[in-house]
Amino acid sequence: MNTTLKLLKSHRSIRKFKDKSIDEDLLRDIVEAAQCAATSNFIQAYTIIRVKDKNKRHAIAELAGPQAWVEKAPVFLVFCADLNRLVTASKIRGKKSEVGYFEQFITSTVDTAIVAQNTLIAAESMGLGGVFIGGIRNDPQKVCDLLKIPDNAYPVFGMCLGYPDHDPPVKPRLPVEAVFRTDVYSIEGLEDLLHVYDITTSAYYMARDTNLKDETWSQQMADFMSKVIRPHMKAFIESKRFCSK
Repeated sequence: MNTTLKLLKSHRSIRKFKDKSIDEDLLRDIVEAAQCAATSNFIQAYTIIRVKDKNKRHAIAELAGPQAWVEKAPVFLVFCADLNRLVTASKIRGKKSEVGYFEQFITSTVDTAIVAQNTLIAAESMGLGGVFIGGIRNDPQKVCDLLKIPDNAYPVFGMCLGYPDHDPPVKPRLPVEAVFRTDVYSIEGLEDLLHVYDITTSAYYMARDTNLKDETWSQQMADFMSKVIRPHMKAFIESKRFCSK
């Protein structure tokens, strides 16, 4: 196993950070490395906003949970799917931009997710840790107001970055056989695989140093799927001029 595979397999969500700033040159290097991510049709349809203002950080931390680490992390980033540079490029060339199509929503969101994952991997390779913050979608309009995010762009998620001040265990993932198939989609043997995975995840939760719980993956997912989560997102996305066509 090479160093890249080891790094990927060692990922943990880090929520406690040392009181140590991240060097500005290092942060820039991380973002530049992240930009080398794959991008659909070279659109690079994302904008990364670093939030330094303490009041804005506090507001985002509160609406996201609250999640105190949003406020305390040395660096907090908001990743936005963003079509505005493409619109500007069209204006430069004297062409009308066709916006509002669902495919643009997909490609810009995927681009944003890929560049964010690259950001975290690059950060981890330099001894940093972090965690994604999907909770900013609890009130995405407020995030847009705070950060002046215009139409044709929306905040997908946030990310805390810093030097880890705890060492949580790696959370076990689904068996490869449960997610990797050949030629056709299949759920053959899935229930047996999930039964084994439930035993694995239950043992993981009961062995943790903190936040012990007697729970399995299938219990978590059953609870997750039984709730309506962020039903406001459809109307919000449409209000930002995505998915109207």
